[in-house]
Amino acid sequence: MALIATKISSRSCFVSAYPNNSPTFLISKFPNTVDSLSPANTAKRSILRNVHASVSNPSKQFHNKTSLEYLHELNIKKIKNILSANVDVPSENLEMIDVIQSLGIDLHFRQEIEQTLHMIYKEGLQFNGDLHEIALRFRLLRQEGHYVQEIIFKNILDKKGGFKDVVKNDVKGLTELFEASELRVEGEETLDGAREFTYSRLNELCSGRESHQKQEIMKSLAQPRHKTVRGLTSKRFTSMIKIAGQEDPEWLQSLLRVAEIDSIRLKSLTQGEMSQTFKWWTELGLEKDVEKARSQPLKWHTWSMKILQDPTLTEQRLDLTKPISLVYVIDDIFDVYGELEELTIFTRVVERWDHKGLKTLPKYMRVCFEALDMITTEISMKIYKSHGWNPTYALRQSWASLCKAFLVEAKWFNSGYLPTTEEYMKNGVVSSGVHLVMLHAYILLGEELTKEKVELIESNPGIVSSAATILRLWDDLGSAKDENQDGTDGSYVECYLNEYKGSTVDEARTHVAQKISRAWKRLNRECLNPCPFSRSFSKACLNIARTVPLMYSYDDDQRLPDEYLKSLM
Repeated sequence: MALIATKISSRSCFVSAYPNNSPTFLISKFPNTVDSLSPANTAKRSILRNVHASVSNPSKQFHNKTSLEYLHELNIKKIKNILSANVDVPSENLEMIDVIQSLGIDLHFRQEIEQTLHMIYKEGLQFNGDLHEIALRFRLLRQEGHYVQEIIFKNILDKKGGFKDVVKNDVKGLTELFEASELRVEGEETLDGAREFTYSRLNELCSGRESHQKQEIMKSLAQPRHKTVRGLTSKRFTSMIKIAGQEDPEWLQSLLRVAEIDSIRLKSLTQGEMSQTFKWWTELGLEKDVEKARSQPLKWHTWSMKILQDPTLTEQRLDLTKPISLVYVIDDIFDVYGELEELTIFTRVVERWDHKGLKTLPKYMRVCFEALDMITTEISMKIYKSHGWNPTYALRQSWASLCKAFLVEAKWFNSGYLPTTEEYMKNGVVSSGVHLVMLHAYILLGEELTKEKVELIESNPGIVSSAATILRLWDDLGSAKDENQDGTDGSYVECYLNEYKGSTVDEARTHVAQKISRAWKRLNRECLNPCPFSRSFSKACLNIARTVPLMYSYDDDQRLPDEYLKSLM
């Protein structure tokens, strides 16, 4: 029932993966560049040897912490200086900002990036004949919430509305235009056409070719950057980056070193968070009493890591994992365990938050509610102490809404009723669990935490409901049942085939894909300024939509292997 409980991009001018993902390859690849990093050559070589030893042996990664920190800070400062020096000529910073964001290290340069993009936004976009540059400007601005209009791309159309011959063989420009088109909103016909044309044309140009460039283009088409979790794009770029037709600039080498040290630190941080998550789940003891429910702390925390990606948000990720785990468990109670009468009583208990009503319920339901109550109370107390506002009522209401949506589905499938597609989706965006998870995420972020903003989130606004729609429909496109679930969820495809007699499965799936595309356009629009929510929350909503394809990469046993989940970290 709950999608979150049940059931990528690169540009051709960058790239090549490390052999065996070895960070030491990067350092040995540029042995001479160390001369530009510090005043004295001997000191510099010493630093490089320390970094080489550290990344070669992560267990000793901070053996010489001073040298690592010195190198890290030196490279960050160098990039900050370059970005600041070019602030009055912002076009000089475009490629650098793109690489920074692709490597996932923009937290070090937020102020400089904001200044540059603000200058570019103030200048306005004018087509100068360079398709790659204008598409890159458009994408970078929209990614940061600036509403730039698509009209700039009309310059590449001929009088009949087709694309001019001059751009048809511009592989670099077409690839960037494809990436930019993924940020389109409803009603942008030029970008709709650009997406169709670039996808078709790039496939044409790659046909019959076997090259590194072709591989990168095909990755972009399959996994556009805007719809792909940052961790996957950064892995592609954490390599010997090449800018087409140029020598590697000096700043690029500095960025790669920053990314390497960040990667080591992030890996250590992730391992620590996972250890705490497993410890918490074991101590909770819920697994013993709800034996048939899924026990997947690694998967649950993976959701949290992908939704809240800022490395400084460890506490928030650990707290978010707790309600996510309960979404899974309660979903299994409704889908696998419970009799309809018991589920009705359980829903009433959650709706009223009434401990007395638990008396008639089986032990596994009582234990589950007690865990739910404890987690909700802990989070509420923490938020009240930090921000002076008590979210208890809002959190309890979100759990009541989820259980009521689960109960609706249980009644449908218990009676054999197949709802209309409209009925299914109205209930499905709630039963996906996305609204509940994003309400918790918003409260845990603690930004602009006011009664009015929380009430707005409670109303399931477009920025949340569009993400929920994407996730629900992605789930229904899958043919595999999630892990060992024996219950019946139904799907939008089934409802569509029942409602539109004579339709084929392929037609139903095409319809679902179109609905997902429209939901993405709406989500894109909701993330543009003016937006009532912070950029952190907007990005979290984008991230939950980006994460779902990763979480449905089942193996032949309809599972997400632990090795696969660990590879996403």
